[in-house]
Order: sequence, then C-alpha cells, then structure tokens
Amino acid sequence: MRTGINILLILITAFLVYLLINSVREPISFSSELDRRKDAVIAKLKKIQTAQDVYRMVTGKYANNFDSLSSALNSGKIKIEKLDADPTDPTNQDKFIKTVSFREAKDSLYSLVGSPFNLDSLRYVPFGEGKTFSIDADTLTHQNNLVNVVEVGIKYKDFMGKFADEKYKKYDKFYDPEKLLKFGDMNSPNTNGNW
Repeated sequence: MRTGINILLILITAFLVYLLINSVREPISFSSELDRRKDAVIAKLKKIQTAQDVYRMVTGKYANNFDSLSSALNSGKIKIEKLDADPTDPTNQDKFIKTVSFREAKDSLYSLVGSPFNLDSLRYVPFGEGKTFSIDADTLTHQNNLVNVVEVGIKYKDFMGKFADEKYKKYDKFYDPEKLLKFGDMNSPNTNGNW
C-alpha cells in the first residue's frame, strides 16, 4: 500500500514538473520563432523594396505585380546622366558637358542588395508554404502633386505556422496574427517599413 502511494506521488510530481517545463518552453519557443521568421520576412521585404526603387528608376513608377517587376528588372536599363565642367570654359561656370550612359537594371539591383538572387522568387514569403506577398501600386494626389505610392506586405498568420493563433498574444502584447508586416502605404507617399 505504501509503495503504491509513493509511486502515485512520483507520477503526480513528474506530471507537475512536465507542466512547469512546458509552460516555460512555449513562450521561449514562440519568441525565438517569431524573431527568426519575422527577420527572414523583413529581409525579403527589404529586397522587394530595393527592387521597387530600381523599377521606379527604369519606368518612373512602382510595379503593381511581381511579373512586371521581374520582367522590367531583367530587361530594363537605368539612364545615368553625368555633368562635367567644359574644359574649354576657363571660368568653369557656364558650360557643362552632359554624358548619358545606361546600366542594366538587375546589375544595379544586385549591387544595391549585395548579391545576385532569383527575381522570380521575390514574390514568395519565407515560411509561407507557397504564399505570396500582397503588392499594390498606384498614384495619389498628395499636397497638390501626383505621386507614386506602393505597398507590399503579408499578414503574420501567413508565415508564423503553428504560432499563427491569437492565443500567443499572451506572450507578446504587440503580436497580432492579422497585422500586416509591410513597407509602403497606399494612402501616403511613404516607402518605410513598419518593422
């Protein structure tokens, strides 16, 4: 009888230890996974942001879909204008020589990002299991001027996997699976990220 009670107490203690360890492990696991996945998505968004800037240099506007973005960056050229002082002008004030050259858009993009990458894969969200970023671009009247605007993003729930549930808000008060991780804004000429 005494042995049975001791075994029962050992089992209850083991179960309580398991619950304690699990209650500590879950928030740590969530926090580290949130950081890891969010960092990967932000890195991809920064590449898309740079690609949109280069696309704008080529076309004068932002891309509203990934096919146009990829196509223009693969085949487009950026116009580079350089003004030099005219050597025949002794005062170097009135005359300039303008030289125009062109550079491949993808070469400019790769030098800005730091390495070559597949432009066709820009649309895919890291940890998104095939999901793609939402992308939109248009023009907007801002302070009596017509300006280009862009917005690219993805909801947290689309890349957080098993942590895409509302119940994980208890570990991070700012976490919202429905919140959009993005750069740009369709209502203002702003290309900053919300990270």
